[in-house]
Amino acid sequence: MKNLGQSVKDKLVEKYLDKSAPKIMPKSTDINVLLNRVKNNQKNEYKRKLYFSVAASTGLLLFGLIIF
Repeated sequence: MKNLGQSVKDKLVEKYLDKSAPKIMPKSTDINVLLNRVKNNQKNEYKRKLYFSVAASTGLLLFGLIIF
């Protein structure tokens, strides 16, 4: 009787155990997503350079007006 109870318990536990090997999904990338990301990064970098140039020019102009 004890063996019968143990085998039923093992069958119930076995249902919830995943004995199969983990499925490794290949990573895929969409080239359009990567190209869009590069394009957006270039736009943002251009904007940052433009803002820095404007701020530096304004600072130089103000400094020149204050000195002279």
